[in-house]
Amino acid sequence: MARKDRLSGNEAVAEALRQINPDVMAAFPITPSTEIPQYFSKLVANGQVDSEFIPVESEHSAMSAVIGAEAAGARSVTATSSAGMALMWEELYLAASNRLPCVLTLVNRALSGPININCDHSDSMGARDSGWIQIYAENNQEVYDNLCMAYRIAEHKDVMLPVMICQDGFITSHAVENITLNEDEEVKNFVGEYEPENYLLNPECPMAVGPYSVTNYYFEAKRAQAEALKNAKQVTLDVSKEYGKLTGREYGLFEEYKMDDAEYAVVIIGSAAGTTKDAVDALREKGVKAGLIKIRLFRPFPEEEIAEALKGVKAVALMDRTESYNNSCGPIGAEVTTALYRAKSDTLAVNYVYGLGGRDVKVSDMIHIYNELEKIAQAGKVEEPYRYMGVRE
Repeated sequence: MARKDRLSGNEAVAEALRQINPDVMAAFPITPSTEIPQYFSKLVANGQVDSEFIPVESEHSAMSAVIGAEAAGARSVTATSSAGMALMWEELYLAASNRLPCVLTLVNRALSGPININCDHSDSMGARDSGWIQIYAENNQEVYDNLCMAYRIAEHKDVMLPVMICQDGFITSHAVENITLNEDEEVKNFVGEYEPENYLLNPECPMAVGPYSVTNYYFEAKRAQAEALKNAKQVTLDVSKEYGKLTGREYGLFEEYKMDDAEYAVVIIGSAAGTTKDAVDALREKGVKAGLIKIRLFRPFPEEEIAEALKGVKAVALMDRTESYNNSCGPIGAEVTTALYRAKSDTLAVNYVYGLGGRDVKVSDMIHIYNELEKIAQAGKVEEPYRYMGVRE
């Protein structure tokens, strides 16, 4: 039977990990994810989990230890943010290319410089092409639920790839919300035991992990990895459907909010989706047909599904909480624009950079975006396709 509690996003992660009881956590502290290994190491010390907690000297070492443990057949996890993830960079690619289904709980934080400890998505978006599955949360409930589903997705035989569970630094990681928790036995049974087919310590099947890949094999390995990532889309839906039957909370690749008859839409990731929903509600009361698409699964990107969801929309704002420095588009801007182009859509698209370094996103800000979309639709063209929201020029 489900139980109610009040937890921060970081506490929700620790609670999910307690219920999952992974074999190994290796971690190094960095704000705002420090609390996750702090809480989990306490669980280990108190005997509430039988996991091995490995305190290491850096984030590079943390991911290295996770890779080693996962390759040896142990279900493994780490946590980090911002520059910590940047220090893991080399290892992120190794985890994915070696097809190791580990989990990284990422608390999104701006990458220096200038130094800043608050939320934006520059860390995870910088790693979007590393081969990891990326799942984002709007609130603490989703953080908890996403983590409960993570290993089922990662360890599926058609996937076998690492998963990045992302939440917004401080906005959700430290804010306390009412959430519904599953019973321990429910999570244990849902996640199941990890029984890898191949692993380093299997005496019946000697193997190598991470050998040098010559030209004759490297390309094919990458192609197989890409196919596995493509498979993750359907596996994510299947796991979510099963999770929904267990908990009553089912998730898709993305959430459509009042999109049935929407003429103006916003596509966004993370906690600002909640603010945007309030803006949509306010505009609907005035007769404006506003809608929202909140992306949950960013890698693999649900291109065809999003293009279909935007069919009939006159103008759409694509919201990026990171700067790509190409004077053209951000990651969401690039992905959705490509999806619309391939679908031969006539929806007018404008890309906004917003919320960098934790800059507040207000309901009035998002109402302004919808007002701009109305003007774009009336003009029938986009004068400035790449814009900034809430910055002093």
